[in-house]
Amino acid sequence: MAEKVIEVGLAPVEEYYGSEVTMYYPGLYAGSTDLVCTHNGKDAIVDFKQANRPKREDWIEDYFMQIAAYAMAHDYVYNSAIEKGVIMICTPDLYYQEFVVEGAELRRWKHKFLKRLDMYNEIKFDEKEQAKVDIKKEDFNERKT
Repeated sequence: MAEKVIEVGLAPVEEYYGSEVTMYYPGLYAGSTDLVCTHNGKDAIVDFKQANRPKREDWIEDYFMQIAAYAMAHDYVYNSAIEKGVIMICTPDLYYQEFVVEGAELRRWKHKFLKRLDMYNEIKFDEKEQAKVDIKKEDFNERKT
C-alpha cells in the first residue's frame, strides 16, 4: 500500500517540508500530520489513511476537519499560508483514492472544526462546573519548564 501511495499520491509533491510533523495551536489543540509539502504548486497538509474498502467523501468528514485543524495550527505557529489539504487513502487491494480540499471549501472545514472544538470545550467546562472544579485563569497559561 505504501508503494502505491508513493507511486501515485506523492508524484505531484514538488517539495517536502516535514514528515510526521507535530501540529499545535497553543492552548487549544495538538496532533500530528503525516506530511507538509508543496503539492501541485500549493503548500499543503497531507494525511495518509488506510482503509479496508473505498471511501465516499461524506464518510470522511472527520478527516477534512483534521486537515483543516492542522492547516490552522501550521499557519498560526509558522506564519504560513497553507492553501490545500490532501487525504490519500489506499486499500489492501491497492485501490488508491485522493481527496483534496482548498480555497472556500478548506475555509468551511476550518469553521466546522472550530464549531466542534467549541462544543467540546462547552461540554468539558460544563462537566467541571457540575463537579465543582475550581478553574483559574492561570490554569490556561502556557507553562515554562
